[in-house]
Amino acid sequence: MTNYKQILKQYWGYDDFRGIQREIIESISSGHDTLGLMPTGGGKSITFQVPALCSKGVCIVITPLISLMRDQVDNLKRHGIRAAAIYSGLSQEEIITTLENCIFGDIKILYVSPERLSSDIFRTKLRRMKVSFITVDEAHCISQWGYDFRPSYLQIAEIRKDLPDAPVLALTATATPAVVQDICEKLSKSEFNVFKMSFERKNLAYVVRRATDKREELIHILNSVKGCAIVYTRSRQRTKDVAELLCKADIKATFYHAGLDTTIKEERQRAWQDNKVRVMVATNAFGMGIDKPDVRLVIHVDCPDSPEAYFQEAGRAGRDGNKAYAVLLYNDHDRRKLDKRINDTFPEKDYIRKVYEHLAYFYQVAVGSGYNATFEFSIDKFCHAFKHFPIQVDSALKILNRAGYIEYTEEQDNKARVMFTVSRNELYRLENNTPNEEKVITTLLRNYGGLFVDYNFIDESFIASQCGLQPQQVYMILKNLSQKHILHFIPQKKTPYVRYLQRREDPEHIQIPPAVYEERKEQFRQRIHAMIDYATNDGVCRSRQLLRYFGEEESHDCHQCDVCLERPKSIASEPVMTAEAHAILELLADKKPHHITELRDIQLPTDKLNVALEFLLAEERILQEDGFISEV
Repeated sequence: MTNYKQILKQYWGYDDFRGIQREIIESISSGHDTLGLMPTGGGKSITFQVPALCSKGVCIVITPLISLMRDQVDNLKRHGIRAAAIYSGLSQEEIITTLENCIFGDIKILYVSPERLSSDIFRTKLRRMKVSFITVDEAHCISQWGYDFRPSYLQIAEIRKDLPDAPVLALTATATPAVVQDICEKLSKSEFNVFKMSFERKNLAYVVRRATDKREELIHILNSVKGCAIVYTRSRQRTKDVAELLCKADIKATFYHAGLDTTIKEERQRAWQDNKVRVMVATNAFGMGIDKPDVRLVIHVDCPDSPEAYFQEAGRAGRDGNKAYAVLLYNDHDRRKLDKRINDTFPEKDYIRKVYEHLAYFYQVAVGSGYNATFEFSIDKFCHAFKHFPIQVDSALKILNRAGYIEYTEEQDNKARVMFTVSRNELYRLENNTPNEEKVITTLLRNYGGLFVDYNFIDESFIASQCGLQPQQVYMILKNLSQKHILHFIPQKKTPYVRYLQRREDPEHIQIPPAVYEERKEQFRQRIHAMIDYATNDGVCRSRQLLRYFGEEESHDCHQCDVCLERPKSIASEPVMTAEAHAILELLADKKPHHITELRDIQLPTDKLNVALEFLLAEERILQEDGFISEV
């Protein structure tokens, strides 16, 4: 283990490992398939980065988070570690160059998105690589029962066939016992070594605040708790509205969602991380891989779909180990909204077939044709043409995707492209360009080849840094040069795509199997109701509720959530398993329901019996329904 500690100290400056990091590193380094269950902030990245540096070959890291890839690759490079990433938006030439570097041993850690795994180029190059091990981040995405199932993750089992000697390290911060079992079955033919940290966050106080006026309560909380904060909302428009509300209340805030330009997202993230902005109002697109340990407060103004999503987002508070708060604002409207999401996420099968039929009309795809045809998809135009609502259409397309009829790619990030429309000699003779235009032209010629014969992907942020300009200035200069017919500029855009995976069928022949629809709908309903239970159960410690959801039955009261703080000390304290409590359990030992009036027959003080009864209910040792109590 000495070498691992030396690597840890040399590159990250830590003297020793935390929690289960050491056990995971030893397991994967010994060639065992390994599963690590670690809460947000538990130090997952160390568990694969350290052994990757001590092993021969390249470590393949599969993650769906492009922002995380970029951040971690940049961070590793700053530490002198050879790392690279492959994701949508890169040119073919860039992808091939990166893969060749992996084959020749120039890269130690390669990040890839799961969608790349099915690429013929990737599979061909992979077979020629020396791979030390495969890391599957956000491993819950491979499980049909996970809250964030992604079909592309199923390709991981296929690439294992190309790399039979490379062990797998699966990592996740949100997995119920059923999901853990599914991960192991999907990824390994042999036994997994499973290591689990408690998901308990001792420095994080969970609070549910009943709020009729959420805006007023949000401002009150932010004025009461100092420090950096994240406020999560459900919609993009709401991020902007809430940020404007906070700014008017003299709370410095900005907003973030997936629809913003990359340069704007990077600027806002940097301003927040540098504490120039106190509050980031965001959708769930923000936060994964963000390395900011001093977040003191995470507030949800809208209720998430599942305890998994809530736990992961709330867990971004207090990663430095100091006191932090996770607050859920909740009222009666939230329950109705959550129940509505079930039908919005799983519309009727006839409606799904209708969307499939309208999609064919939209693209003029005849029955029996269309196999492998790919189309840009404007959900607004589609909904306008066929009088649909976007939420249900999005859900229907995702279900058709899981059923294998289409591939639906949401907002694929296509980088900007440029090609000169004048010859090199003509370019040198131009005299009317501004100094900034000349800077941009010179930078393009120095950093990108073949611009006179074909389009080339460019990075506006990189060009801006080379020219000493702002990205928005570079964008306008490229637009002007395009209008002058000096070059042709295709701006970066986020475009969803639809690709037919089969020939178009008649709608009545569309089969949506139970594993895609009924079973997943029931799982989704259970998660929705588990979230409602968390928000409305004021009798059990919030931390304990979350831990039990993730399979930690042996937990204790946190003494800092709203439930614990409002409960009388005689109930909240641990050593209440008194003679009175034992007497109640003895009464219920026959496993039959007993009316609560039978407690009078126990010859003990009534007030102490009532305290013991409340304790046993809070501990979920007994159930009470319609005046009867029974042992769980």
